[in-house]
Amino acid sequence: MTRPRRTFSIEFKHDAALLALDQGYSAIEASKSLGIGETALRRWVEQLRIGRDGGTPKGKALTLEQQKIQELEARVNRLEREKAILKEGPVHQRRLPALSGQQSISQQHECRWPLWR
Repeated sequence: MTRPRRTFSIEFKHDAALLALDQGYSAIEASKSLGIGETALRRWVEQLRIGRDGGTPKGKALTLEQQKIQELEARVNRLEREKAILKEGPVHQRRLPALSGQQSISQQHECRWPLWR
């Protein structure tokens, strides 16, 4: 039988990482005393270490500053994607191929449109 997945608050993760990082406990000792997996604790410690060095962790941030940075980075990415779309221009402003003679677009493509003929 599988165990249900546990979730931990950001405060708990931060405190657990501080226990291993600042108070000299090994990851094995700290994880056993807290009843959590060693891999999870090592990941939290690494996230805290990255945050202290001024970086932004890949996963969910452990500190409020890191969370704000991640939110702002996501917003910048979204705005850059929107800007790229707007640079392409609206569909109705894109150039159409030149018409030959006085034919309309529907006359040029009469053999292809409508498809059900």
